[in-house]
Amino acid sequence: MTDRRLTPANGRVAAMNLAGQVEADSFTEGWGMQIARPVVDLRASPGGPRDRQLLHGTEVTVYEALKGWAFVQASDGYVGYVVEADLNDSAAATHAVGSLATHAYTEESFKSADLLHLPFGARIRVLDERRKFFETNVGFVPKKHLRPLDRPFTDPTAVAQLHFGVPYLWGGNSSLGIDCSGLVAAALTACGQSCPADSDMQRDGLGQAVDGPYERGDLLFWDGHVGMMVDGETMIHANAHHMATRYEPIDVAITRIAAQGDGDLLVRKRL
Repeated sequence: MTDRRLTPANGRVAAMNLAGQVEADSFTEGWGMQIARPVVDLRASPGGPRDRQLLHGTEVTVYEALKGWAFVQASDGYVGYVVEADLNDSAAATHAVGSLATHAYTEESFKSADLLHLPFGARIRVLDERRKFFETNVGFVPKKHLRPLDRPFTDPTAVAQLHFGVPYLWGGNSSLGIDCSGLVAAALTACGQSCPADSDMQRDGLGQAVDGPYERGDLLFWDGHVGMMVDGETMIHANAHHMATRYEPIDVAITRIAAQGDGDLLVRKRL
């Protein structure tokens, strides 16, 4: 059975490489675009519930545009629908937001009008370098808040820790709101590592199962939940219990999660 989250096919259209594998009225190579707003919901169906979120500058392949909705596959492989008006032509991003958030301004001054709020991980194109700002395709952005794409972070756990206190949001992928798998994806993506979007995909696709003492960066998986070890005793995770990204002693978390009916720890993975 195909996973609809990873299969660019909706009955009317499908990706060309799926010809002979799925049924569709037509097959297409699609066309490239990117996310034009700070954060956009990726939905299971037009107007339906949010599956994940896509950040500004995320590259997508569009397979269909119909009645204001675009059927897309994001650069991480996830498939769904976004509002067509939330897309624009690709701008070949050069930098990503490396602080928890930033703003784009109309002028080379933090006192000028702000044009756009950008969360951690949003991607933009730098056009020119000024003394304290970069001129970008979306306005002037403080240089201290941007990081070249060819200089990724090196410690996923440090990136996860940057999100401490971010409110919990089911299906969230940004510093405005994030869930457990969104936190892991943000951490690994910022370090130049490919990462599936949902916790079950991460459990199946990331790292090697390990036992023994916990180490920084270990990923811990429950049914429908994932956290990351900060050290040998403490986990950081975005969770609905605290409704935020929080630190929690791992022994306490294991006991609490089981007690609330969400099962035992399934596996620990090391990258």
